[in-house]
Amino acid sequence: MREIKTELLQGDCLEVLAEAFADDTFDVIITSPPYADSRTKTYGGIHPDAYVDWFLPRAEQFMRVLKPSGTFILNIKEKVVNGERHPYVLELILALRRQGWLWTEEYIWHKKNCYPGKWPNRFRDAWERCLQFNKSKKFKMFQDAVRVPMGSWAETRLKSLGKNDVVRFDSRVGSGFGKNIANWLDRDLAYPTNVLHLATETGNKNHSASFPLALPEWFIKLFTEEGDWVLDPFVGSGTTCQAAQNLGRNSVGIDIKREYIDLARARLSPAKLSLIESGERREVNSP
Repeated sequence: MREIKTELLQGDCLEVLAEAFADDTFDVIITSPPYADSRTKTYGGIHPDAYVDWFLPRAEQFMRVLKPSGTFILNIKEKVVNGERHPYVLELILALRRQGWLWTEEYIWHKKNCYPGKWPNRFRDAWERCLQFNKSKKFKMFQDAVRVPMGSWAETRLKSLGKNDVVRFDSRVGSGFGKNIANWLDRDLAYPTNVLHLATETGNKNHSASFPLALPEWFIKLFTEEGDWVLDPFVGSGTTCQAAQNLGRNSVGIDIKREYIDLARARLSPAKLSLIESGERREVNSP
C-alpha cells in the first residue's frame, strides 16, 4: 500500500499556492469558500458586490495548480440582499468562464434532513450548488465509482417492456435524446443523477460551515484514483482532507485561520499528517 500524505498550511490560499506549489500539481480541487457576507466574525466577510473581484485572483491560482485532466468543484450558495437573491454566484460563474474555466456541470446538494422554516416571501433553503469547472473538455472521471442501487423504479418499469423499450427510442418531442430501457435489465447498479441527497450532519460541531464527509468523498471517488492529489484551499475543519485519507488519496488543506488548522489536525490521522507552519513552504511532488 502506497504512503498517503496529508498536509495542512496556514495562510491565505492566494499567497500559499503562489509560493509553495508548482503548476499542474493537483488532480481535484474541492472547496467551500466563505460565502458573501457570511461568517463575518470568522473570516471577515466579503460583500456580495465585491465577491467576484476577491475570488478571481484565487481562481487563477487554482487553475495554475490544477492538472489539465483535473476538476474544480465549488460548493457555494446565493444569499438574500434587500429582499431578493443577490446574483454574485451567477456573476462569478460568468467571470470564471471569461477567465478560461469550462463550466462543465452543476450538481445540487439536497440537504435531505433540512428542518422546516419560512420567511414572509420564501421558504427554507434545502440545497446548495456544487459547480464543476475544468481546464479542458477531456478530464479524468470514474463514473462507475459512484454507481448506486437500481432503486424501486426498476421493479415496475422493467417488469413488462414494450416494443419501444428494447430499441433506442428517440424522444417524441424531438429533443435529440434517445433511450433503450432494456439496457437496464439484470443490473444491480445504476448511474446517479446530478442531485446528491445528503444529510447535513457532519460530526463536527466546532466549525460554523462544515459540509458532510460524504460530499467530498463522492467527488473524490468520481474524479480521482488512489494516490492522486486533492486540494481544499479553504479547508476549515478538514473534512475534505479526511475524505481523501479515507479513500487513499494525498491531500493539501489551506486555511487562513490557525484555529481551523488546529481543528483539522485533530481530526486527521497523525500517521499521515504533515503540518506545515506558516513560513515553512515546500512543493508537493505528485507521482
